[in-house]
Order: sequence, then structure tokens, then C-alpha cells
Amino acid sequence: MSQYITLRGKGYSVLLSKKTLLISLVLFLLCFAASVISASIGTIRIPLLDVVKVLLGVGDPSVEMIVMKLRLPRIVIGMLVGASLAVAGAILQGMIRNPLTSPDVVGITEGASLGAVCFFFFLSETVSIHMLPLFTITGAFLGTAVIYLLAWKHGVSPLRLVLIGIGTSAVFKSLSYMLMISTPNFFIGAKSLTFMTGSIYGTSWDKDVAILLPWVAFLLPLTCIQARNINVQQLGDEVTASVGGSVQVQRFILILLSIALAGAAVSVGGAISFIGLIAPHIARKLVGPAFGGVLPVSALIGSLILVLADLIARTILPPLDLPAGIFTAAVGAPFFIYLLYRQRHT
Repeated sequence: MSQYITLRGKGYSVLLSKKTLLISLVLFLLCFAASVISASIGTIRIPLLDVVKVLLGVGDPSVEMIVMKLRLPRIVIGMLVGASLAVAGAILQGMIRNPLTSPDVVGITEGASLGAVCFFFFLSETVSIHMLPLFTITGAFLGTAVIYLLAWKHGVSPLRLVLIGIGTSAVFKSLSYMLMISTPNFFIGAKSLTFMTGSIYGTSWDKDVAILLPWVAFLLPLTCIQARNINVQQLGDEVTASVGGSVQVQRFILILLSIALAGAAVSVGGAISFIGLIAPHIARKLVGPAFGGVLPVSALIGSLILVLADLIARTILPPLDLPAGIFTAAVGAPFFIYLLYRQRHT
């Protein structure tokens, strides 16, 4: 019995793994269950059945206001941000061929955060907050451009890119904290600190979901189309060139996709760390190394991790609403140390 399903049409042919489809379905159901539970738990507890009724459009109007206006936008943002960071991390790990790589490790997230802090420090009182995504994405692109230029030597090698990225990430973070400390405005400092920690508190449909959803809806399918190139990049520069691929062009395109996904996610969720590191590792354990399966499964795992982290963050010490980034870091930092220990001889 074949383990794959083949979809053929005029000018295309797609091979789908039954195992990947099954795992994706299970993860999707887990995401849905986590979302319903998250919408149920809060200062006002709502029975799970009432939440489901609201989602089906037959719920009580007072319950509908709490679920649809206050809690559901935050859940949707958690799923979008988690998926974006996870896929950005999967791209980097496959392209650089280093399991320790993620957007926050190589400096992409810190570049985006520096762009946001610059916006808060210089322009928040004169420019609309709706311009914040433009600054975070620009910061991510400019930060990565600096990393790329510093790492260039007859091309960009994966190892040099990682080492330069770690150093510049520390520089970007130092500049962000320097701006935060030097501002006399307490509100700007507090807002910047929350952003640097990573939080999806106070999100809404029109301000956040409407901004992030088009980016994710466009970039995630485009990234899945590039899955074959990521698979080839994992085999090394010589093999990539031998099969007719342009090593540097493919690498540049993949970096751009990773930057765009991470920058868009940071614009709404702040510098949430380690999701881009953890999710691809779990995905490879579940579906193997082929990126046709790793990318969608990583997206679902990233969504699940951030929804659960945010649920814990806002309910563990009521009435405090803690940043979700605290809990992703609490899980991710030990995992990073474990990976360092396991890779110490390689």
C-alpha cells in the first residue's frame, strides 16, 4: 500500500505523504481544542459548550462579545505569530544546516525589535501606531543586510552567517536597551520593554489581525513552494550547484522569506523567542527531514506552542497578564542548552 497520495493536474504534480496529512490533522485539532479552552478560561469563565456555540454563530450575545471581541483576536494572533516564527526558523535551520539556528539566534528578531524600539523612541508621539509593522520589517531587513554583508566572502557560508548573526544580535539588543533606558518617558520605556519581552496582550481584529493575516496568507504558501530548494540546500553548496541550482540566489530568496515572516510576526507579537528553534525540531521528529512536511507541521506546532504559552501567561498569576515570551523562553532556553550539549562534538 502506497504511503503517498499523488495529485496531478495540468502542468503540476504534487506528492503528499499520508503520515504528514494525518499528523497535520491531529495538530490542527489540537490547535482548535487549545483555542476553545483558551477562549473559555479567563477572569470570567465560560463553559466550553458555550464557546463552541459562539464559534458556530448561535451563542449568547453577552458571551459572544467576550469571546469574539476580547479573546478570539488574541488567540488568532497567537496562531499567526507562532506559525510565522516556526516556519522562519525551519527555513533557517534547513538553509544553514545548523539545528541551533532560529530568527532570534541569528539576529533577525533583534533587528526587528530595534526597529520597533526606534519607532517608540523617536516617532510614537507623532506617527500612527499602524506604521509600527513597517518599522519592524524594515529593521529586520536592515539588520539582516548588515549580517549578510559582514558574512560575505566570495558568497555566504552557513557557519559564517550564524557566527556573525550571533554577534550582531547582541549589538542590536544592546542598542535597544540603551534607547529604552535613556528615554525620559516612562510609557515609552514600558511599552518597549513589553515589546522586547514578547506579548500578544491587547490585540484586536482591525489593528492586528487585519495587518498580520495578509502577510501570513501570502508568505506561508510561497515558502511551501520553496520546500524543494530547502531540501537541496541541506545537501551542501556543491550538490546544490550540481543539480542546476544557483546557491546564492536560492539562499538569498530563502533568507528574504524568513526575514519577512519573522519581521511580520515581531510587528504584532514582539520579540517572542525560541519558537523558531523548538517547533522545527519537533516537526522533524514527527514527519522526517523533508521540508514538504516539515514546514506545515512546524507552522501548526508553533501556533499550538504560542497559544498554550499565552494561556498560561494570562492565567497563572491573576489578575496579572504576563508576556507570553517569558514562558516560551522558559521552555526554549533549556532546550537550547540541551542542543548545545548534544552537538558539542560536531
